Amino acid sequence: MSMNLITALYLVASVCFIQALKGLSHPTSSRRGNLFGMAGMTIAVLTTVGLIYRLGAQMGEGAGLGYVLLGLLLGGTAGTVMAKRVEMTKMPELVAFMHSMIGLAAVFIAIAAVVEPQSLGIVAAITDPIPAGNRLELFLGAAIGAVTFSGSVIAFGKLAGGAVFGWKFRLFQGAPVTFAGQHWLNLAAGLAILGLGLAFTFTGDLSAFGVLVALAFVIGVLIIIPIGGADMPVVVSMLNSYSGWAAAGIGFSLNNSMLIVAGSLVGSSGAILSYIMCKAMNRSFFNVILGGFGAEAGAVVAGSQEQRPVKSGSADDAAFMLSNADSVIIVPGYGLAVARAQHALMELTEKLAHRGVSVKYAIHPVAGRMPGHMNVLLAEAEVPYEQVFEMDDINPEFGQTDVVLVLGANDVVNPAAKTDPHSPIAGMPILEAYKARSVIVNKRSMASGYAGLDNELFYMDKSMMVFGDAKKVIEDMLKAVE
Repeated sequence: MSMNLITALYLVASVCFIQALKGLSHPTSSRRGNLFGMAGMTIAVLTTVGLIYRLGAQMGEGAGLGYVLLGLLLGGTAGTVMAKRVEMTKMPELVAFMHSMIGLAAVFIAIAAVVEPQSLGIVAAITDPIPAGNRLELFLGAAIGAVTFSGSVIAFGKLAGGAVFGWKFRLFQGAPVTFAGQHWLNLAAGLAILGLGLAFTFTGDLSAFGVLVALAFVIGVLIIIPIGGADMPVVVSMLNSYSGWAAAGIGFSLNNSMLIVAGSLVGSSGAILSYIMCKAMNRSFFNVILGGFGAEAGAVVAGSQEQRPVKSGSADDAAFMLSNADSVIIVPGYGLAVARAQHALMELTEKLAHRGVSVKYAIHPVAGRMPGHMNVLLAEAEVPYEQVFEMDDINPEFGQTDVVLVLGANDVVNPAAKTDPHSPIAGMPILEAYKARSVIVNKRSMASGYAGLDNELFYMDKSMMVFGDAKKVIEDMLKAVE
């Protein structure tokens, strides 16, 4: 396999990744986007295997091809098993785990290049001593990769509810973990990493490189622990961006155009998505990057709200209201995913549609535990794309809607964001369910959401609470409608 062919194949893979990202920008083209992504990755992996074989032939040895093939076998098997077994409620943890592996891979490649630059010389034109430009790339790739790895591990634990392999860890708890001088410590660690990185860049000091990598692992923990469970969608998006930049940095060191393009796509798209998510939660984007994101919301203690009476009803009552409405908007939340009720919900909406009821779904940008969580959940149940609407598109319709059915959502429909300027979520864009003529809210209990706030929507005269597991409640509604 000639270098010209390798370059051309990497270019084809890069184009596939660009098309994949374009396809994933809309539900109707997401399947095509996934196919492009899989094709691009297949081309990239096979091309890399061919490149390693070529290098082995030139060097008169295997060049580690056996290890590469073993890694592909183990990684491919593990990925297949995890993809088949993972539940929809565990998808955010899986994404965080994948980010951590990307970051760790970047660190390992950087360490290999620093310790034995000759081993990568043919691939990356790295010589001994390593040029200052390559040392800068290795510093950035290793530092960002280490932050991504340790930060993703903490995010994984928080998304898993604080328990990993049955063990409880305080760092993994959903509530923010804060202590005096935390931000100053983060600043000091960040400046130390920058100083050590510059020292490595200009002097090639290996000890400086080792210390900066260790500090990067530590700061990855420090910037994620003060972030509460409610903010995990933004954290997942942010770590996605970090993993992309880590890959791009290593791509420069390896002189691999495909890795540069793919990493830059992931990094830039993740950063843009993080900004959109922050805007949807009325948060500071820079506060996210600096690790202070979520601390304010954590000051509110869940469960401390005054207990007030609410109007409650049964699944039969809710079914009667839905079947006699002309228009219904459904607001899915994490509770729907936990109960795995999306398929039962799809059956219910089909029954309502046969009765002439107009049914639409309203998706908040931060609903669930990761960006697009609810979209994937509904797509799994084969909900028609034309029935699913984003917040900005659906909000003007709530005022003319007969019934809104809220399933497991909380903070994203809290009117306090609009009516209480002193609320921690004041100014946060919400789904304006409170404007509908009637509201049905399904929750297991009156427990507050991750923001720890009481929801005024639950106490309105137009609102009716239906308590219970979402799947059981929806199945009971379905029987009543039939």
